[in-house]
Amino acid sequence: MEIIHLILGKANPQRMNGVNKVVHQLAEKQAVFGVKAAIWGITENLELNFETRNFETRLFQKRKFPFFISKELKEAVINKKGKAIFHLHGGWIPVYYTLVKLFFKHDIKVVFTPHGAYNTIAMQKNSIVKKVYFYFFEKKILQKAHHIHCIGKSEVHGLKRIFNTRNIILLPYGFENNPVIELKKVKEDNIVFGFIGRLDIYTKGLDTLIKAFKKFHAKEPSSMLWILGDSKEKFELQHIISRNLLDNSVILYGSKFGQDKDELLQRMDVFVHPSRNEGLPLSVIEAASYGKPCIVTDATNIGAEVVRYNSGRTVYSQNIKKLEEAMSEMFAVYNKQEEFIAMQRNAINMVKENYNWNKLLLKFNTDLYQI
Repeated sequence: MEIIHLILGKANPQRMNGVNKVVHQLAEKQAVFGVKAAIWGITENLELNFETRNFETRLFQKRKFPFFISKELKEAVINKKGKAIFHLHGGWIPVYYTLVKLFFKHDIKVVFTPHGAYNTIAMQKNSIVKKVYFYFFEKKILQKAHHIHCIGKSEVHGLKRIFNTRNIILLPYGFENNPVIELKKVKEDNIVFGFIGRLDIYTKGLDTLIKAFKKFHAKEPSSMLWILGDSKEKFELQHIISRNLLDNSVILYGSKFGQDKDELLQRMDVFVHPSRNEGLPLSVIEAASYGKPCIVTDATNIGAEVVRYNSGRTVYSQNIKKLEEAMSEMFAVYNKQEEFIAMQRNAINMVKENYNWNKLLLKFNTDLYQI
């Protein structure tokens, strides 16, 4: 049975879009392991502007009205009856409501991964509109999906608050990093904290990060904070940085991809991701795979692993003081050569043992796609 991943976009791993990155690697690994996998993307631009892949990619025109699907997509879906399982990625996407009705009409199997869309914090944003939309549209997707795939415990809890179902499968994604990693040795005191991701100030906790770093920087004036990413909130974030007199210590690099991003990531000392809401942040897993100790909030759904492997620090509330204390603790570790190198190894092992595609793909096949 073919697995068709359906997304908004082209699953381009060289973009600041966690869902597209994860889906690309999932399809790529499935193909390597002999699963017939494909990605179908709904997009405004049909240009095939990405590298050669080991799986099929089909692009379909995005319609102006968000609930409409193109004639080509409708015909392609119907032609896959009895031949494929469709795997939808992302929540609050109107076109999925139309597609799920089409799947149901033609008895086509479907699984659904919301990617953190139903976490409690996510539900609080535009809550009235979401409640109305959920009742009339989103709920129908959950009702008709054969399996609902959650990638973090907070998403399971959030979903159960709004939709009573036993049809939930909790399963993280895998991650693989091929480059040879050189563990970083401490040479000087100017520790570099780093963040990579979409510049959503509230959701990603960037307001807390700036204020916590300000307190830490007052004690360690040579410290730096590098932020990679972009969004319409970039100018607001720059204003917060300037208001806190950190223009010379906090660098907004904008979006970086490929080798440019990898080089900056490898030059960071400690990765920080103080999110208020996540499914499972690929940026944290990627940073850890490069041997970067991580400071995360429990909301990232990776905090328990960070504690278990001693690969950084976990903060259990969105709190400036607690985050600054975690930074100070990591700085103390940073200044102990052997202890810091051991923590870097722990970060790498955490990814290898918990996000190993070899193990996880078996669970995808036996748990998620057995319909």
